[in-house]
Amino acid sequence: MKQKILERLGYSNRIERMFGRGIMIALTGQRRVGKSCVMRRIYNHIAENEENHVIYIDKEKTSFDMIANYQDLEAYVAANIVEGKENYLFIDEVQEISDFEKALLSIQSDDTCQIMITGSNAKMLSGELATRLRGRYIAYRIRGLCYEEFLTFHELKDDDASLNLYLQYGGLPQLRSLGLENTDLVEDYLDNVYNTIVLRDIIERENIRNIPLLRTLLKFVSDNIGKQFSATSIVKFLKNQNTETSAKMILTYLEYLSNAFIIDRVNRYDIHGKRLFELGDKFYFEDLGIRNHIIGGNRRFDIEKVMENAVYIHLCRMGYKVYVGQMYKAEIDFVAEKADSVAYVQVTYLLASEETVEREFGNLKLIKDSHPKYVISMDRLYSQTNIDGIKHIHLRDFLKMTTLV
Repeated sequence: MKQKILERLGYSNRIERMFGRGIMIALTGQRRVGKSCVMRRIYNHIAENEENHVIYIDKEKTSFDMIANYQDLEAYVAANIVEGKENYLFIDEVQEISDFEKALLSIQSDDTCQIMITGSNAKMLSGELATRLRGRYIAYRIRGLCYEEFLTFHELKDDDASLNLYLQYGGLPQLRSLGLENTDLVEDYLDNVYNTIVLRDIIERENIRNIPLLRTLLKFVSDNIGKQFSATSIVKFLKNQNTETSAKMILTYLEYLSNAFIIDRVNRYDIHGKRLFELGDKFYFEDLGIRNHIIGGNRRFDIEKVMENAVYIHLCRMGYKVYVGQMYKAEIDFVAEKADSVAYVQVTYLLASEETVEREFGNLKLIKDSHPKYVISMDRLYSQTNIDGIKHIHLRDFLKMTTLV
């Protein structure tokens, strides 16, 4: 059954402004986060104008199997260009076309059409293509639904019950067609995305042979959201689980997972010294539903990890470059930077004791600059309060913010 495309105007409006400027547009992100829907919405808008001609290639459909390599792609585009029209080329999951970069470079140099592509791998625009197109393409990271989009897609009220559903099932748009009340269908879908789409992509693309190690590593990362760990510490952990591997292989597999947008690596930043640390990175998941499916079991005990992951994703959606902060010996959950603005964020489940209040607010008090500082929790009683210039805000309210400054 064909479903109505629910618009994600925050993406499409911003992206459409780049059209007509001679710049190739790439939409990247994890499988099933909605890249195709964003592109389809833009396609529909452009196709409404009779002066435009659109070539649309969807590599997830068998009808385009004849476009297997760059020669096929270039020939297909050349055969479908219409003279006297404004031509647009849309390619969904372009990485499925062998050596697609060569065709894109040729088409771009001919200046015959505006190009938009989607892809599910961070290396899609790297190497020769990135070098030769420097300054002539722009990449947009598409993420799953934000909290407010989640409410709209699922027709939910803005309350704590809806927030809990968001933290449990994440923001994959297709869940709308299943109904969140059908938990068995939701879990089946998440399992399918994880096993047959996400993992298969990595295994086939990177020619991975040690599949059990990849699965074990994903489970380890999902259970250690927001924790600093090294490849060496993972090797020791796996050795205790009777799994032999090397630090080099762990780093390689983590890179594969990051390239597929399943996890994000977040660098640690020395706030006082204003420099990046070489060690102590943290990892967060692109989608909480996938993360929770991997970890399985009762998820209530790790609510703080899930909250921290949700805050990280939302900071990224707001356009911030996010780091893990270090101020002397105190840890700051997030340092968020955008242009000349900076904000500091602490995340905790509940401010249930004086010790917790002192830790979360006290760490931020060590930072003597005037940039905004936030403590985010699930406490409704003290939400929207201000302590020594540090704002306390409920997670639900934070997830509806569009900027921190």
